[in-house]
Order: sequence, then structure tokens, then C-alpha cells
Amino acid sequence: MRLPPLDHAALTQLALRSQAVTQTCSCTATSLLGWATVPLSLPEDQLREIGTLLSTEEDEPTFSEYHPDATRYWSVDAPIAPRYFPYNRCDVSECTVCQRCFLRYTEGGGYFVDRRIRALNASLLVDAELK
Repeated sequence: MRLPPLDHAALTQLALRSQAVTQTCSCTATSLLGWATVPLSLPEDQLREIGTLLSTEEDEPTFSEYHPDATRYWSVDAPIAPRYFPYNRCDVSECTVCQRCFLRYTEGGGYFVDRRIRALNASLLVDAELK
């Protein structure tokens, strides 16, 4: 089953809803403000995929990153720009316990695969066009 694509408005709604959650949950045991390997404290079956940022219109999504304010990939204040790497390869998941939302993708290198996760933060969402 293909996940529904999420546009900027839908992603913003999910982010705002997620940020409004105040209950304590195991999904926040480790800070996920910036990109991180999915922590052992967060069971994968506690996350449910609800949408995707992967465009069906592109043959190969760009590997260009969006950092206009000199942030870096790992920065907790790096913008979330869905048309840019790694967001253009992300699915959006929600915690089945508290309904917080997270961005997730699989980073693959020559000799490794790493499942990465980042909290969906509305204040960092940017609807930046590709350059």
C-alpha cells in the first residue's frame, strides 16, 4: 500500500498537532529535535506511517540540502524543507501512544544502513522551492 503524499499544508497541520501533545511518552525519552538514529528506547512498532514526502513526479530526488542560515544536517535548528535532502526521502510517522509525529528515512552507505528519525517541528518547516 502506497502512503498518501503530504503537501506543505498537510505537513504543517501534522506538525502543529504534534507540537500540541504534552503527555509523557517513551517516544520522547531521547531528544529527536535533530536527526538521530532511531533509538532503542523507541520500539518501531510504536510508530505508524501516515504519509510520505517522496514525490512521485521526480525520477531521482535531489541530494542537495537546504541551509540558508549556515545550519548543518545534524543541527537541531536546521530547516525542514520537504523538497530537499533528506526530507524528500522521508515518510511521516506518528506515535501510536501519544500521536506525536516524526520524519523518518533510511540512510544507506557503502557498508551500512541507518534508520533515522527527527521530530516534526512546525517552526522549522520551510516551503522552499528547489534551486
